[in-house]
Amino acid sequence: MSDAAASEQRSTRWVRWTSKSPIVVTFFALVLGLLVGAIIIITTTPAVLDAWRALFHSWGAPGHALKVTFDNVGAAYRTMFTGSVIDPSGFVRSLTTGKGWPNTLTPISETLTYATPLLIASIGVGIAFQTGIFNIGANGQAVLGGIAGAVVGSMLHMPTVLHLPLTLLAGIAGGMAAGSVPGLLKAFTGAHEVIVTIMWNYVMYAFLLFVVLSTPFQQPGQQNDISRTIDPSAQLAPLFGTGSGLRVSYGIFVAIAVVAFAWWFLERSSLGFDFRVTGANPSAAKASGINSRAVLVLVFLVSGGLAGLAGIVQAASTTHIIDGGFLIGNAGIGFTAITVALLGRNRPFGIVWASLLFAALGVGGRAMQASTGIPLDLAAVIQSAIVLFVATPVLVKEIFRLRAAPTKTLELAAKGWSS
Repeated sequence: MSDAAASEQRSTRWVRWTSKSPIVVTFFALVLGLLVGAIIIITTTPAVLDAWRALFHSWGAPGHALKVTFDNVGAAYRTMFTGSVIDPSGFVRSLTTGKGWPNTLTPISETLTYATPLLIASIGVGIAFQTGIFNIGANGQAVLGGIAGAVVGSMLHMPTVLHLPLTLLAGIAGGMAAGSVPGLLKAFTGAHEVIVTIMWNYVMYAFLLFVVLSTPFQQPGQQNDISRTIDPSAQLAPLFGTGSGLRVSYGIFVAIAVVAFAWWFLERSSLGFDFRVTGANPSAAKASGINSRAVLVLVFLVSGGLAGLAGIVQAASTTHIIDGGFLIGNAGIGFTAITVALLGRNRPFGIVWASLLFAALGVGGRAMQASTGIPLDLAAVIQSAIVLFVATPVLVKEIFRLRAAPTKTLELAAKGWSS
């Protein structure tokens, strides 16, 4: 093969890899999301705006304006990184002196603490999406899982070796119970799962208020919507001990086990194969003898069970109680899990990185707000922008001029995140 032909072949491989690889597209989507965040910082920070208003006041004004701009954007993203991952200077200091490790590791600990239940719930949502089912009820399923697990964890008393597994299994059972309702309605009545799961969330929220206000599960002597405290024997203890101040718990091993299970289930099990075939081509699945009704029910059981596990992991790791606002509002990991699953392209290992990214943006956003005064909402804007660009890969390819190698098929510009 001539040098020119070899060079052309390498070039073709590179073009194909850059334009088709979901890793490359996701990376550039992250870059664009951060760029959108930088633009918002520039256009909303008074110091930056004042510097640009004085652009023609002196010869040095343009340089000053640029310096103020880069300083503010750099400070925001630097604080976001050090507040969610690690402060390099603090790490070196702890490494050389052996002191201050809890403060040094607190940012990454908080990120992992937030990411753990989010990862579990996102895996459940991703499995449903791979089957062609839009499970929008993961939050309600997580709520019922948290309730069921907390009931077992607080009202039964036994050794840890029995109590903790039983608590986690109760959380899974609660999530499966919540998932079974839309699953059965979808399978046997044709009810639209999006509408059913959205409305079912509200039923779960109402049930949450009922159990923490009107049942023996309410904290004794309390009139507020607070549950009994989960026994220490049923808690997921801090990984480095309570004295360390680091909240990351043994729940991280539960999340790792869920990722391993999801990979095996989707890639190696016959039932997982049925799930994927049903999602890819329902007509072919039916023609090959796959029971579509059974798959519909089972996918909601699996997805709901994982969401329920996420709910009890959240309660057993951090709060140790259930209150009337459990996983409702901004704490609703079930809704964030939808975004994370899409960002991770519904693949277990992709969801791992997406969960860590969203957790880091959330934790780092709070540190950024405390340090620079830039609102926490900026982190949500960056998250939304990243998802927007990931959901439109053709747009990313056009912006960065990622050209695909010539093919015989026509790629539609309307293709979405699954392309």
